[in-house]
Amino acid sequence: MAESGLIIVDKPAEWTSHDVVGKLRRIAGTRRVGHAGTLDPMATGVLVIGVEKATRLLGHLALTEKVYEATFRLGVSTSTDDAEGELLATTSAGGVAVEAIHAGVAALTGPIMQVPPQVSAIKVNGERAYKRARAGEDVELKARPVTVHAFEVTAVRAHDDVVDVDATVRCSSGTYIRSLARDLGDGLGVGGHLTYLRRTRVGPYELSAARTIEQLAEECVVLPIGQAVAAAFPRMDVTAEQARVVSHGGRLAAAGLGEGPIGVFGPDGELLALVEEQGRTAKPLAVFTAA
Repeated sequence: MAESGLIIVDKPAEWTSHDVVGKLRRIAGTRRVGHAGTLDPMATGVLVIGVEKATRLLGHLALTEKVYEATFRLGVSTSTDDAEGELLATTSAGGVAVEAIHAGVAALTGPIMQVPPQVSAIKVNGERAYKRARAGEDVELKARPVTVHAFEVTAVRAHDDVVDVDATVRCSSGTYIRSLARDLGDGLGVGGHLTYLRRTRVGPYELSAARTIEQLAEECVVLPIGQAVAAAFPRMDVTAEQARVVSHGGRLAAAGLGEGPIGVFGPDGELLALVEEQGRTAKPLAVFTAA
């Protein structure tokens, strides 16, 4: 059986997240493979893949903060808010001042309400929004709360009627960088869309730890599940008796480690479970050992 753990992939452009999963199933030799947090085909960078038991971590890892390098093109709007969509409108951005761009970025920093792109995977009446949009339907999506922790402009490059803005964005789960491009352009009155996106971090997993598909085909490097949990979540070390309780799905006393998942490790250092504190107890979210 394949080793349980995470594979940190540097996803290539034009590949879907599902394409990467399919390739890793063949490389790892198991069907039990999944991904945490989808990357659009045009995007590259960190895609966290779970193998065997680690697939049970993915929903929790998908909720961690992420960091992106992006390029926004001001002056052109598209149907998907990125370079893969149909051209909707062009408005000269030649007169947009750098100071106005920085002010627009500042307005999109912090806790904001964001409308997802029409071509997104959000379900509307049980069907993915992108399927409705591609069928010609005008999809109405509600604004959702997200947090842009940091939005740093690293370069502004003017090209006649368009302006390219390079930026680094650190944000909460559920933030659409395409929507930031659209909203920045709309706020400046010229429209905008995303032309480049590279994810450099998912939670604690950085691009420096990622490997390309070609590298993984030569050597499939798996971060063991215990190390993966210790890197991503607070750690609780328990006694043999507590280990027995949690391995049977029982609750432990809360350790005051805060919100979110906590990794529980036995006396021998083995990962036992993920738990979540609820008041005075810690309830198992996932158990990884046989009772």
